[in-house]
Amino acid sequence: MSAEPRFLRACRRREVDRPPVWFMRQAGRYLPEYRRVRHRAGDFLTLCRTPELAAEVTLQPVRRFGLDAAIVFSDILTPLVPMGVELTFSPAPHIGNPVRSPEDAFRLRPPEPWSGTGFLDETLERVREALDPGTALIGFCGAPWTLASYLVEGTTSRSFTRVKAFAHTHPEAFDRLTATLADAMAAYLRRQVEHGAQAVQVFDSWIGTLAAEDARRWGLAPARRLLEQLADLGVPRIYFPNGGGHLLHDLADLPCEVLSLDWRVDLGRAARALPHHALQGNLDPGLLMAPPEVVRRRTRAMLATAPGRGYIANLGHGITPDVPIAGVEAFVRTVQESHHG
Repeated sequence: MSAEPRFLRACRRREVDRPPVWFMRQAGRYLPEYRRVRHRAGDFLTLCRTPELAAEVTLQPVRRFGLDAAIVFSDILTPLVPMGVELTFSPAPHIGNPVRSPEDAFRLRPPEPWSGTGFLDETLERVREALDPGTALIGFCGAPWTLASYLVEGTTSRSFTRVKAFAHTHPEAFDRLTATLADAMAAYLRRQVEHGAQAVQVFDSWIGTLAAEDARRWGLAPARRLLEQLADLGVPRIYFPNGGGHLLHDLADLPCEVLSLDWRVDLGRAARALPHHALQGNLDPGLLMAPPEVVRRRTRAMLATAPGRGYIANLGHGITPDVPIAGVEAFVRTVQESHHG
């Protein structure tokens, strides 16, 4: 077996001895050691912007569970700040100068060359230095549609009516907004790769709120624009279209190596629909609240339907703060004890 990390081999659909495993939001409040560091930081943004602390919480779940990949600790909204966005958390994100007019959309500008996130550069370097060579380091960003949703809504939303109304009322301005975000996030991810990220994940948390026709224009088209700009980097590109099960066939020609699936998608069906992509996912995070024997049984069932090559075990969404450690251990150990062949 090659010395290339198991996670990167699976991303490239190469042979591995067993599926690699990591999970979204693996650094988080379910871990007592995270809560201690979070308390030291005082607030969430300070934690993100303090490389020593951000690197520590990035490494905690890898140390505890022996995971195959670390994902750098940050937030999808932090790169909006260098673009002139006023961001606070209380604890939900709040944007003080939301996009409410075409003029607002046109004013949004990324720094060129990319700057303003030096804290993340240092965090990545610290983590890469501390990680075992066999453990991969993932960088990430938010997808254009998801970031635009926050920018227009001003915070999280249940209905997304404001951003949908803006997109339908000012389609050219909204296209410009998502294109600007695509270009900015491509520059942001390139910077992460320069500082140690070996793969990148694009989180499209809210694409599932869109009808298929709108998702193609305002979700997948700008995501494609972003992903295409990373092709020359030679690192695996992962796209996570949360709630995007209605878009499976549209995802088939997306320029990325890995598609991460939410728990509502049938893994076997996805493998048949997406034969040229590696797949990642997709255990329901809520299952981790169940007794460990249930978690083990459902994890084994998931692995049984996964493709034999090009598969990364993960959750179908981020882990929640109230999950017991025993549930996480049952999931991770079941994957680690499995094998291909």
